[in-house]
Amino acid sequence: MPLLIDGYNLMHAAGIIGSGPARTSLERSRIALLKFIAEQVDIVAERQVTVVFDAAGAPPGLPPRLAYRGLDVQFAKGYADADELLEVLIRADTSPRQLTVVSSDHRVQRAAKRRRCLALDSDVWYEQVRQAHHARQRAESEPSPVDEKSIDPGVAYWLEQFVESSADEKPSEVASPFPDDYLQDVADEFDDAARPSPPRRRKRS
Repeated sequence: MPLLIDGYNLMHAAGIIGSGPARTSLERSRIALLKFIAEQVDIVAERQVTVVFDAAGAPPGLPPRLAYRGLDVQFAKGYADADELLEVLIRADTSPRQLTVVSSDHRVQRAAKRRRCLALDSDVWYEQVRQAHHARQRAESEPSPVDEKSIDPGVAYWLEQFVESSADEKPSEVASPFPDDYLQDVADEFDDAARPSPPRRRKRS
């Protein structure tokens, strides 16, 4: 069953917001979201997944559509916003009753319900995926009672993904869950994207 996701809507529902300059923070958060979805697709179901973002703030040089780890990622270039592109994709779907639309936006939900798609709020879908992830982790390796009581499973997931702490470093001491070199590392994974070279520092005379 295909899955259509309102990218920024889900990003805010999941609390995946980086720190730093606006553009860099947005790119880090967007890639973190895509990485999360790509890793959890097999838990939700084996399906075709399309993630739609507003074109404003899109990475420079990227096309309006690209592939990322099996996901179909689309930027709403040529549309007023992501909602408009989401509506177009919903209307164009040939099997709408098989389509699940993830968005808390009322406009998008109305468009989905008109075609009898399954519409889920972003926070509801995210919580379902998070719980499924936690259940899988417990099945693979039963956590100790101390670990289970000391940290929320959702927080544990993001710390595991984005914080590289040393053995004696506490997670609470990390100012941001996004390391400075994170964007540079994961940007290479875009199949159709060309990563711009970092500016060279001038040598001091």
